[in-house]
Amino acid sequence: YYLKLIMSTHQANQTLLGEISDLMKREHYSVNTERTYCVWIKQFVKFHCLQTRESLFAEAENKVEKFLTYLATEREVSASTQNQAFNALVFLYKRVLEMPLENVRATRSRKEARIPVVLTREEVKQVLPLLDGVPELVVKLLYGSGLRITEAVRLRVQDLDFGFKQVTVRNAKGMKDRVTPFPEILAGPLHNHLEKMKMIHEKDLMQFCRLGKVQPAQRFGVMEPRFGVCWARLLPLPNLRSTELRNTHDFIWNLDTGSSPV
Repeated sequence: YYLKLIMSTHQANQTLLGEISDLMKREHYSVNTERTYCVWIKQFVKFHCLQTRESLFAEAENKVEKFLTYLATEREVSASTQNQAFNALVFLYKRVLEMPLENVRATRSRKEARIPVVLTREEVKQVLPLLDGVPELVVKLLYGSGLRITEAVRLRVQDLDFGFKQVTVRNAKGMKDRVTPFPEILAGPLHNHLEKMKMIHEKDLMQFCRLGKVQPAQRFGVMEPRFGVCWARLLPLPNLRSTELRNTHDFIWNLDTGSSPV
């Protein structure tokens, strides 16, 4: 019942999470950040069994302190996870409720120093032969171009420049674009992969009409309706034959060849 808060707000027919989501979209937050913040805010509402929007304002700092302390002492989350939850609540109170938090003193999770594990070249040579198909191509791009996984799965055809042997990473961390080289040895496999993807796209257009459409960036599809039927995504998932999945394009790295997801 307390989820009714996530629920109605002062705006007609809009929930609190809907209001948060709209604001983050307007300010160009990443989809992952938007989803993460909404999850933490939902957990905060559940933890305190809040039923109305007004209940968020009463003893706000105390509520936030208790929730963060609970995360640190009972759930034993890491310091970074606790900070993530705190940032979500700061956004909620400062940007949505317009009531900035002050003097929040919660028990903090202990941050332990961890040394990252970095594979040697010999270890990488042992791993790569165990892969094949699309997973192998993805891993080689991650290793050879220094891409994050989320950056790799969002690649479009236009992001590959075979002339300069480089990849354009768009809307990366911090909503920044950058250019990074890819190994020349991957030029051939990428070319072959693109040819296969083009065949899949053309087959989709023939057999499933509009199922091969991509989601246009921003409102470009409104200005140019034909944009949606062009071949843009580099790697769609395998076995996606429904309108819902084909149009989301959340994952783009797997061919329709039975290969396993990365």
